This record gives sequence, structure tokens and C-alpha cells, in this order.
Amino acid sequence: MRKVLRYPLQALNYTLFMLLVWYFSAAPPYAQLQPDQAVITVAFSHAGERREECRQLSREELDKLPPNMRAPMDCPRERSPVMVQLLLDGKLLLEEVARAPGLYDDLGVDIYRSAKVPAGKHTLAVQMNDNVRVEGPTYTHEQTVTLEPAQLLVVDFNSETGSFIIQ
Repeated sequence: MRKVLRYPLQALNYTLFMLLVWYFSAAPPYAQLQPDQAVITVAFSHAGERREECRQLSREELDKLPPNMRAPMDCPRERSPVMVQLLLDGKLLLEEVARAPGLYDDLGVDIYRSAKVPAGKHTLAVQMNDNVRVEGPTYTHEQTVTLEPAQLLVVDFNSETGSFIIQ
């Protein structure tokens, strides 16, 4: 009797499992964005400025060091945190403060943040401070953008030119 029921029950189990998989692949409906929304993403890597300036060592300080350690300049390795603000039509949309990673806090930071915004024409402003010795933003960029529904707008930073790229 057991062998007779084995295959039909196995077929029933497989059918129920496949129906469950089919249901969750087709329903319930899922929309990542509303029909009138767009996405703005801030994504870049950047190394902040050094926390302290390099300084020239005096002759007495150099004489106290072993001969193989007598570099004329003392440059601390620790870097400033990178603070980024994204403003949309004058209102704060994103704010990120990224501390430098690494054993000596001396590496660059990776910033990746996204926000859903209404589609349409907006004024987008990006501000970044990468130097704790400077009050306020060290880099700024403002641009008028027109966002289409479901558009992805990426804000990047070019460290070589010191400018933001919005595309």
C-alpha cells in the first residue's frame, strides 16, 4: 500500500511547491519606485587631507633619531574625515560623515548613498569638507537638473581636478 501512494504523494508535493514558487515570482506586485520618482546616488572614493601639516624637524630632533630614521620632514599619517551634504532645492537630502579607515586612519573613504526624489526640475547642490583645519565646505557644486521618472542620477567626485561630476 505504501509503494502505491508514494509516487502520487510525491507528485502532489512537487506540484504544491511549484505553485508556491510561481505565486511569489508573479505576485504580489512590487515596484521599487513610484511612477513619479527618480533616484539620486552619491558614489565616490576620496582620501581626506592630512589632519596635521608636515613639519620640518630641527637639527636636534634629527640627531636624536637613529641614522636610518632621519627624514627631514615629519608628516603624520592620520587623515581628516570626509563630510558630504547633498541639498535638493535648498533642503538637506543626504548627509554622510565618513572616517578614514586603516590602522593609522590613513586610507581613503568610499561613499555610496542613494535617495528617492520626485521627478522634475530641481536645484542640486553638493558640499564636501575633507579638511578638519578648514571651517565649512572645501568643495561645492550647484547645478539645475531635470529628472525624468525612474531616472538614476549619479554624483561623482574627481579627486584629481577637485570637481563634482553629475551625470
